Amino acid sequence: MDLPLIRLAVVDSTQAFLRRNPHLGPCVVLADQQSQGRGRQGNRWESAAGAGLWMSAALPSPAGVAPGVVLQRAMSAAARVLDPGGRTLGLKWPNDLVAWRDGRLVKVGGILGEQAGGRLILGLGVNLTAAPDLPGRAIPPASLGDLGLETPPAFELAIHITHFWNDLKEEFQPLFRWPTAGAAIRWEEGQGTCLGWEPDGRLKVATADGIRRLSAGEISGLG
Repeated sequence: MDLPLIRLAVVDSTQAFLRRNPHLGPCVVLADQQSQGRGRQGNRWESAAGAGLWMSAALPSPAGVAPGVVLQRAMSAAARVLDPGGRTLGLKWPNDLVAWRDGRLVKVGGILGEQAGGRLILGLGVNLTAAPDLPGRAIPPASLGDLGLETPPAFELAIHITHFWNDLKEEFQPLFRWPTAGAAIRWEEGQGTCLGWEPDGRLKVATADGIRRLSAGEISGLG
C-alpha cells in the first residue's frame, strides 16, 4: 500500500502533527525542519533545515507483534534503506541507529513509536548531511555523510522506508546489534552484563541482584 505523503516546510514535530490530525488516516509526514523535534524520554532532537530526514508515519497497528519488536523491525528496515550495502549501520537497544567510528559508537538516528487511537505512529529522525554538536554524550551524534554513506533526498528516503514499514511482520537482520552478549552496560537504575536481546524486544541483563529484563531505558557501555 502506497501511503499519501504530506510534506511540510516547518512543523513543531511530525509526530505531534499526526497525533493532532487523526482524521488523516494512514499517511506519512515529512518535514524540512522541526522546531520541537522530540527524542526518547522527551529529549529534544535537533532537526535543522536540510540536515536530515525528519518523518513520521501513521500505520495500522500490526497484530501479534510486541511493541519493542515493532521498533526494532522498523529500525532494521530504515537501516536497510539508508545503508543499502549493509556495511555500516546497526541497532543500539532500544531504538537507535548507530555505527562504529574510530572504535566507538556514534548515533545517526532514532525511532519513536506510540499507539494513538488504534494507529501506530512511527517517528524517525536521521542526521543525513550534518549532526548537532552535543558535547558530553556517551554516544556522540554523527551523520550519514560523516560515515561516507550517500545521502539521497529525504523525500526519496521517506518513500522507500515507508514501503518497508507497511509490513512490520517482516524482519531484516541488521549488520550488528549493540550491546552484544557479554558487554558491560549501565542504565539509569543500575549496571550489569548484557545476556542478549529477548524475542519480545526486551534486553536481558545479569546484575548483582539477579537477572533483569529491561523494557526501556538509556544504556551505555561501562569503562
